[in-house]
Formats: sequence, structure tokens, C-alpha cells
Amino acid sequence: MTLHPEIAEFVAGLPAPSGGPLDPVAMRAGDEAHVPPLAERLPLHAVEDLTARTASGEVPVRIYTPTEAGSHGVLVYFHGGAFFLGSLETHDHVARSLAKETGLKVVSVSYRLAPEAAFPAGLDDCYAVVRWVADEGRTLAWDGTTLAVAGDSSGGTFVAAVTARAHDEGFDRITHQVLYYPSLDLDFDVDRYASLRENAVGYGMETAGLKPFNAFYLDSGADPADPLVSPVKRADLTGLPPALVVTAEHDPLRDEGELYGRRLREAGVDATVSRYEGAGHGFVQHFSWIPEYHQVFAETRDFLGRR
Repeated sequence: MTLHPEIAEFVAGLPAPSGGPLDPVAMRAGDEAHVPPLAERLPLHAVEDLTARTASGEVPVRIYTPTEAGSHGVLVYFHGGAFFLGSLETHDHVARSLAKETGLKVVSVSYRLAPEAAFPAGLDDCYAVVRWVADEGRTLAWDGTTLAVAGDSSGGTFVAAVTARAHDEGFDRITHQVLYYPSLDLDFDVDRYASLRENAVGYGMETAGLKPFNAFYLDSGADPADPLVSPVKRADLTGLPPALVVTAEHDPLRDEGELYGRRLREAGVDATVSRYEGAGHGFVQHFSWIPEYHQVFAETRDFLGRR
């Protein structure tokens, strides 16, 4: 299937890459400038900013409560952005849609970003907030059942790394993992996956941009050979929680996500791989207003409803 026409129109209007060094501060400001005002956002029962006091330090979080109820299951959400972009604001609409469609309380994590914070600061923050939710469950009105983790792109990297770390440390409270077009192999050799060549140019995120966009993270000490950095390299995937891996047809990262899903199944993990045709990388963040892509939230709801 060709790229969805509304996505293709957007991609055609993108400026050509400047070719110069990336400026994290300017790029973050540009992203924040596109955040809609509060009055235009999806309404929920309650949205509250808190500071989670964790083993990793004080981590800002935003808690989305979908309905008035005595307790809820919880989904902890890690935003994407190549480890140096993204915030509670830029991904606020994703967290709101997750809360609305799943009926779960969503805890969105403002983890520390590269290059200001060296590896594994961001990963430590994400893992620590999941432990904090379990420890503070009564205060957060967690119902003690679902404790899911979800993330898009580099947030999906953290999902895979957090579930692996939890398993290794004997923390067994995570019930589900949801990875939207995850970045799971930070070795960007274009011959490793066919999708790196098939989707190299013309679909928004380009293969040539992967190295420079992830350089801030890798230069901060993240080793692509480390399974906590490239989770597809983890040798033993047994014992991990059920997974939903969402990929996009025209994403350079498509094949590594689908490989991870297959390897999970081979390891005996209940894993679903769902490819969205006509979509490119980032469609959950940027194009979920298109009805066929908004369906990803209903698919997530149905997956999280499985016990």
C-alpha cells in the first residue's frame, strides 16, 4: 500500500534536511510551539502534574484519570523523541487518548533527556516510576490489577528495556507491554533489516537521519551492543510480559520491531505484532486523528483487556 495520502501531503511539505549539526534546544522549542492550548485538548475527569519521589530521584509525571471511580488499572507511558526530544506536553494528546480509550489511569513520565543526562538516566527514571506506581498504589488509587507500560519510538525502547530489567530483578508486577514502532536495534547498519533500505527515503523519518538523531544518546554512553540499549539483542526473552508490538509499513524501523515480536513468541511470550498499512514512523503521535490510525488506541484497549 502506498503512503496514506494525508501523510504523503504532509511529508511532501517538509523542508529538506539542513545538513548541519542538530540543535536540541531549538528542536525542542519547535516541537513545543505546536502543542495545542489546553482548551483544545481531549477532556478527561482529571489531569494532574506530580513529582514522583523514586530511587532514581525526583521525576516529574503527569497523571491522567479517565473517569470518576474509586480505583483504576494503570498504564505508565514513555514518550518518544530519539532520547533527546519529546515531553509531557508534546505527547499529552497521546496520553489523553490512551486514558480515554483504555479506561486506565495513565502516568506519563518526564524522564531525563540526552545529551544533558547521560545514559542510563532516562531509563533509570522510567523504571523507577514503574516501581513507584507499584509502591504508591494505594495513594494513586491503583486497583492492583493491570500495570502496563507503553511507549512510542525511543519510548518503545524503554518499554522493552524496563520489562527486561524488571524480569531480571524479580519485579513481576508488570502485566503488559505496548511498543509503538519501537527502536530496538541502535546498530544502524542498513544491511541489517530490509526496511532500512525499502523505507530509506520519502516517508518522513529517513534512514540517513537515524545515526545523527540518536547520536546524543549513544555519545552519552549508550552502547548499541548492550541489550538495554538495543533490546532485540537480548539473548533470552522468556518470562517477559505479554506484548503488543505496533509497526508501520513505511517505517525504516519496521523490521526490527517485527523481529522482536517473533522472537518473543519463539520464547513463549504472548506477543501480537500489528502492522499499520500506509503509515510511516510516528503515526501515533502525528496522525492518530486519521480514523484508521486512531484505531491503534482501540487495539491497545483490547490487548490490555486480555488477562
